[in-house]
Amino acid sequence: MFLTISTTGTHERPATDLGYLLHKHPDKAQAFSTSYGKAHVLYPEADAQRCTAALLLEVDAVALVRRGKGKGRGGAPDAALAQYVNDRPYAASSLLAVALSNVFSSAMRGVCTARPERATEPLPLRVEVPALPARGGPDLVRNLFEPLGWTVTVEPVALDTEFPEWGDSRYVHLVLESETLTLAEALRHLYVLLPVLDDAKHYWVAPDEVDKLLRVGEGWLPEHPEQKLITSRYLSRRWSLTRQAMERLELVRLAEADDSEVEEIDNAVEAEAETEEKPTPLAVQRRDAIVAALQESGATRVLDLGCGQGQLVQALLKDVRFTEIVGVDVSMRALTIASRRLKLDRMGERQASRVKLLQGSLAYTDTRLKGYDAAVLSEVIEHLDLPRLPALEYAVFGSARPRTVLVTTPNVEYNVRWESLPAGHVRHGDHRFEWTREEFRAWAATVAERHGYEVEFRPVGPDDPEVGPPTQMAVFVMSAADGKNPNEKEAKAA
Repeated sequence: MFLTISTTGTHERPATDLGYLLHKHPDKAQAFSTSYGKAHVLYPEADAQRCTAALLLEVDAVALVRRGKGKGRGGAPDAALAQYVNDRPYAASSLLAVALSNVFSSAMRGVCTARPERATEPLPLRVEVPALPARGGPDLVRNLFEPLGWTVTVEPVALDTEFPEWGDSRYVHLVLESETLTLAEALRHLYVLLPVLDDAKHYWVAPDEVDKLLRVGEGWLPEHPEQKLITSRYLSRRWSLTRQAMERLELVRLAEADDSEVEEIDNAVEAEAETEEKPTPLAVQRRDAIVAALQESGATRVLDLGCGQGQLVQALLKDVRFTEIVGVDVSMRALTIASRRLKLDRMGERQASRVKLLQGSLAYTDTRLKGYDAAVLSEVIEHLDLPRLPALEYAVFGSARPRTVLVTTPNVEYNVRWESLPAGHVRHGDHRFEWTREEFRAWAATVAERHGYEVEFRPVGPDDPEVGPPTQMAVFVMSAADGKNPNEKEAKAA
């Protein structure tokens, strides 16, 4: 099987920079051993104007069958192809995708120490796959690649050129072109979508494939119109894994609408006030209110659940009374930005011991989150679909069970005070709901009663006598009885 990646360049920015990005020298032909054969990297052309890298994978069909991957669930799609003669050595499949990942692993991560600026820049790219199994035909190929910024040229391969009446095979000749994507993005697209189009994997799909899919699909899969099909096929139609992946992808949207985006909205709204003195942004008032409530609670070990890009974690680090601060988010992108914001790589050992960033979904119980003094859900719940709230409720109040939980959320009644916000619109496009004060209090009271907490409510921002504050905060404190959940079975059922 065969794949080529080409780019063009100029004298100042030569196309041969592709060799640096792929970490493979254009003047050498290199070979790499794989589990099912040998991968070769060579450059049919390499000069300043144009450079092409080719990945040729020689598949050992005998090894494929002897390892038991030639048939059965997660293997080749047809029993007829599961013997020593099959299409696996010739058609692009998960075998090529895995070879792509192994041979170009640094390029796929966007790492290039020799040309770091080129690794982050879009390149004029042309990818050609001569023989690609496409279960769904040319239309599906276009549906998968075009939303990602590719110009797609796809031609069906005839079953037999001497007998055109036999029609087309399930294979296509694919050419992808783009000037808006980085090389890392292109490789990640290929890694996921080659086996998706083949609708088969040469290896057993284990639960860790969900993490791999979300990692490689970060930045493009959550918003892809064919997200469900991609997820299902990539996970070999294992419904339990597909359902888990879809739920986590849904939560990624929560992470993308992080605190920085909310802060932009708050600042824009505040800018409308025609006063000479610039008001304190609502996002800052919200963080100050949270820090004050945590100080009042006496907490020293704090969870920031849905930490986004780490603004609250950064604020808490400034107060030495908080000895352990853990930021949790479902998005690796958000955690990477948080790490850079906090300068974790340059932080002193003593300071670094106080902070930890974890990837995790708030829809699932997580033993890592148990035993903390306090947890914060700042502008988080409104990004969840209402049917998902009970899962978050149990994960935080029923399983993790910190002594204090702070929850902030917009007060929809205050929206009438935003002159730039059209009537009936929520403050952010990703908000699934925005509650009135009465609705928020009713939800919080139910949660407190179910899990053994007491709750009080505090305004955040100017408390309008008619419509209340722009942000409402609930402060949950565990009941003094024995610290155990009096209705745990009921909570689990919910």
